[in-house]
Amino acid sequence: MAELAIVLPILLIVLFGIIEFGLILYDKALITNASREGARTGIVFRANPTTGNYQPYTVSEIQGVVNFYLGDGNRLIPPAAPTITVPSGICTGTAFPLNVTVTYTYNFFILPNIVTSITGPITLTGVSIMRCE
Repeated sequence: MAELAIVLPILLIVLFGIIEFGLILYDKALITNASREGARTGIVFRANPTTGNYQPYTVSEIQGVVNFYLGDGNRLIPPAAPTITVPSGICTGTAFPLNVTVTYTYNFFILPNIVTSITGPITLTGVSIMRCE
C-alpha cells in the first residue's frame, strides 16, 4: 500500500501528460491541414459565371474555408477560435507565393495548473506556402 501511495500520483501525472501531449499533436496536425486547405483554395482561380474571367478567392473566402475545415474552432481540443491570416495577400499572378497562417493558443485541458505554471500556454502555428497557379 505504501508503494502504491507513492507511485500512483507520479504514474497518473505521466499518463495524463501522455494524453495531453497527444491532444497537442492532434491540434497541431489539424491546424496545419487547415492552413493547407486554405492555401490550396487561395491558389486556384475560379471562373466568374457572368464574364467568364478568372478571378482569385478573397482573403475572407480563404479564411472561411479554413474556419469551415476547423468547424469554427469546435474540432480543436479544447475548442477555441484560431487566428487565420493571409499575410501575402491574394494571388494576382503565377509564381507568386500565397502564405496562409493559422495560429491557435493551446490551453492545457487535463493538467492545466501543473504545466501552465511551468511553460504557460503553448502557441501552435500552422503555415502553408503555395505558389499561385
